[in-house]
Amino acid sequence: MSLKDSFVPALALMLVMEGVLPFLAPVAWREAFKRMIQLHDGQIRFMGLASMLAGLLLLLIAR
Repeated sequence: MSLKDSFVPALALMLVMEGVLPFLAPVAWREAFKRMIQLHDGQIRFMGLASMLAGLLLLLIAR
């Protein structure tokens, strides 16, 4: 399987997943976003790192 064969569907799925909350609960999404922009850079970086590690773990488990 080439990078194109796996990257494009993964990107599409990510976009679908990110669109679910604003579509189903826009008020809750807006409130969460307001709280998120009040976080310090280090806290946001930690959440990004945790998200990437969780994704890599899921990829390892799924294989």
